[in-house]
Amino acid sequence: MSEAVASAAEAAHGGGGGEFIVEHVLNSDTLHLPFVGHVHLPHLKVFGIDVSITRHVVMMWAAALILFLLLLTLRRYRKTDLVPKGGLANALESIVTFVRDDIAIPNIGAHDAGRFLPFLLTAFFFILSCNLLGMVPYAATATGNINVTAALAICAFIAIQAGGILHNGFFGYFKGLIPHGLPWPLLPIMIPIEFIGLFTKPFALCIRLFANMTAGHIVILTMLGLIIILKNLYVAPVSVVFAVAVSLLELFVALIQAYIFTMLSSVFIGMAVHQEH
Repeated sequence: MSEAVASAAEAAHGGGGGEFIVEHVLNSDTLHLPFVGHVHLPHLKVFGIDVSITRHVVMMWAAALILFLLLLTLRRYRKTDLVPKGGLANALESIVTFVRDDIAIPNIGAHDAGRFLPFLLTAFFFILSCNLLGMVPYAATATGNINVTAALAICAFIAIQAGGILHNGFFGYFKGLIPHGLPWPLLPIMIPIEFIGLFTKPFALCIRLFANMTAGHIVILTMLGLIIILKNLYVAPVSVVFAVAVSLLELFVALIQAYIFTMLSSVFIGMAVHQEH
């Protein structure tokens, strides 16, 4: 919050009204570090393609590193231990069990759930880590970048199509997209609709995650920015209270969005695997 207020003060002093909001929400080639200031990230090109390291890339690296270190704690316990010893290990195991028993198995089926459980767990933990990192001062929300959510949606799209093809066969899967017993005059209408539907599902995953994670931060920054932009001390208590309330709501949204992405991915995979249902 302090960084947002400082940025708002700079924007207001320079005559800007919402530039600080755009600066915090959008990706950039600089990091804002405490006691260090602005750190410029390197620009890289490979075969003419821009692969520069950006702030959101660093946040994804940080999320992956945190997950790697956290999940290593589960390997400290022997495979013969029925119950992990330690609060963190118990918490991680409970999340894994929840994703398996309450998301994967009910939607995909007990026989096929194990095949897709690694993807669902990876998506859940990675999205949750990126979402929570966005609430840390001087950090950024990588899932507020539509390129990141699009990449996650593409991974879900591949998992959905792979599940349907592996279970039903290549031709059987695409044949099963058309409902049985459909009158042939409706085929020219239904075939394009079903084909487009293959892409609208992951597109919805992409936009939902991006929009929800971006909207919350815009509201928080707007509340805090009102203190400086309006230059009225009486606005401060109201702005801070609302900003804290929205921040608490954002913590809940971070959990919910990771759950929704994982849940919908498993639902779509289950629909592709069990086309007869």
